[in-house]
Amino acid sequence: MVSITKTLLPSLCTRVPLAVALLIGISGPSPAATEADVIVYGSTPGGFCAAIAAAREGASVILLEPTDHVGGVNTGGLCFSDSNQTVRTTVMGLFDEWHRRIEQDYQSRGVTLPYDVSVKDQSKWSYEPHVAARVTQQMLGEAKVTVLTERVLESVVKDGSRIQSLRTSDGDFAAKVFIDGTYEGDLMAAAGVSWTIGREGKSEYGESLAGKQYPKAKMNIAGLDDDGNPLPLITTTDAGPVDQGDSNVMVYSFRLCLTADPKNRVPMPKPDHYDPARFEAVRRHLRNNGSGVGFDLYDVPGGKLDGNNSIGGQFSFGFVGACNGWSEADAAKRQQIWEAHKQYTLEFFQFLTTDPAVPESTRKHYARLGLCKDEFAKYGHFSPQLYVREGRRMKGMYVVSQNDILVDQQKEDPIVVSSFPIDSHDCQRVALRDGGVVNEGTIFPVRMKGKRHGYPYHIPYRAILPVPSECSNLLVPVALSCTHVAISSIRVEPTWMILGQSAGIAAAMAADKEAAVQELDYPELRERLVRQKQVLEIPEGIFDQDTVDVSKLQGIVLDDEAAQLSGVWKHSTNFSPHVGRGYVHDDKIADGGSKATFRLTVPKSGKYELRMAYSAHPTRATNVPVLVTSDSTEAKFSVDQTQTLPAGELFRSIGVADLSDAGETVISVTNTGTDGFVILDALQLVPLANTK
Repeated sequence: MVSITKTLLPSLCTRVPLAVALLIGISGPSPAATEADVIVYGSTPGGFCAAIAAAREGASVILLEPTDHVGGVNTGGLCFSDSNQTVRTTVMGLFDEWHRRIEQDYQSRGVTLPYDVSVKDQSKWSYEPHVAARVTQQMLGEAKVTVLTERVLESVVKDGSRIQSLRTSDGDFAAKVFIDGTYEGDLMAAAGVSWTIGREGKSEYGESLAGKQYPKAKMNIAGLDDDGNPLPLITTTDAGPVDQGDSNVMVYSFRLCLTADPKNRVPMPKPDHYDPARFEAVRRHLRNNGSGVGFDLYDVPGGKLDGNNSIGGQFSFGFVGACNGWSEADAAKRQQIWEAHKQYTLEFFQFLTTDPAVPESTRKHYARLGLCKDEFAKYGHFSPQLYVREGRRMKGMYVVSQNDILVDQQKEDPIVVSSFPIDSHDCQRVALRDGGVVNEGTIFPVRMKGKRHGYPYHIPYRAILPVPSECSNLLVPVALSCTHVAISSIRVEPTWMILGQSAGIAAAMAADKEAAVQELDYPELRERLVRQKQVLEIPEGIFDQDTVDVSKLQGIVLDDEAAQLSGVWKHSTNFSPHVGRGYVHDDKIADGGSKATFRLTVPKSGKYELRMAYSAHPTRATNVPVLVTSDSTEAKFSVDQTQTLPAGELFRSIGVADLSDAGETVISVTNTGTDGFVILDALQLVPLANTK
């Protein structure tokens, strides 16, 4: 029996097994350990779902959490779970139950939610952190899971390939089967299981999206100071060979729960040290472009907003480059990195709301916001959870890669159907020696071989299993075996929650049978997964094409390419399917300067149903102004582009207008006073029965 010590973890080479990197000594006698059938280390959403699922299978379960916060980002500020997969009806099990329980919590108190709870295929589910925390604790309590916080893993005791017990900062814990529920893969690494971190090269798994990922356009600014050194917030002048991998992980940030309601708003804390010079690169970008700086806001019940790093902006809450080393660090070093991210967030907010370089409308837009008085009181109302989008990744029995997501989606041993797009945030910000700055690393979304955004795919059971010789009683559903490209799709909480549920069911089954986790009978495991209301079949009838042929659509179709555009509009193909060759969007300025005008003459006078095509998303505007004038008539509409389109439809009806064939009809779409991105893909005019 050997003890593997966690204190040596930060010095490890990231691409070899821990057991190989350490000189492992014989452990001395241990105090009596607290025992259970299953121990889950890490109370992330994947971790707490693993604990609940195992307990529902009849296992005794202990959930250990190294911090004092239970629930990861789902109770730590992420108020909109990315449930907007293309195939929402497959994202069920504990994820669906958890959300339904949150709905019931609101409904029992007579609270009206900002979405239609009767819609099963819902992509707008949102919730307040304290409500999510309450429901999480209720579900853990009902399952009789023993939850113990502030238990930092110090060492792992193994007998051959089996973990015997964990030694933590407050007690020893023994079990038949263990689950690593951490974002970082801490238990996996401490147990001597092979892992990696960062990005693979293109040739390692034959991934075209591996290696470096550059945007189509660079920021036209100087990223170096007068001495030729990178400005603050620039991470490097040498991104490395384009086809090669590196140790960079995608940016971390906080999800802030914010409000503009004076009754519940507390001022954003001031940073410990604010240096305006730190934001010189941002200032230069604003001088040249006037936009692309800020953060996304999603509506939350209770008059609140979820503040998120903007993947479309050049500078946002994401502290590019500062998260490298987090997973490999010990608790003290992680606290330093956490604090550095908090201070950057506070400094960025102060810059955004006070610096003269920021447009006045932008300053006012964000200055109205503060933290919520009724959230995170224990932590000064600031989120206690850093958004760890990517940590270590196990090198297990099966490595999920780009091919599994985009080409070979069916697996013989599925434990979840995932369908979120391949979505990596920035990994580094590069000052180019020949001029300009680029945010490198973003992958979003992916369109390959006719497969559309968010194409569904299986994650196999083998992907959460270590190689048997390294560990035979450990499951790893969060830091699972996959590439950087694959984790960019897998990494959303709904997928991790269902993976955690699957791991919990498998752990209880292995404990009951006293079998290695690699030796379980999959048909029996599948039966148990389905019994806990998981969906494992990829639905039929999924769209296979990204682009829709305008000539094949009903009525009069006005693609964005037919519009006269003024102001700022950017072309994109990020979200699919779309009409024609893509769509355009404004830059979320809400100044009325972005205007699209269509001019046409209808073949017959009468009433026409006006429909709009757009890609629904929480960052879209809820109040897009549309004005239709024809002869002497005028009709005004306001379009909520966060509202999902009817299933299988490309357009959503926004109203009816009287149009005349005696003269020109003019339709305009603007961003006047809008509260999010304005999307212009296409309009459709369908004559109603009474058309003359």
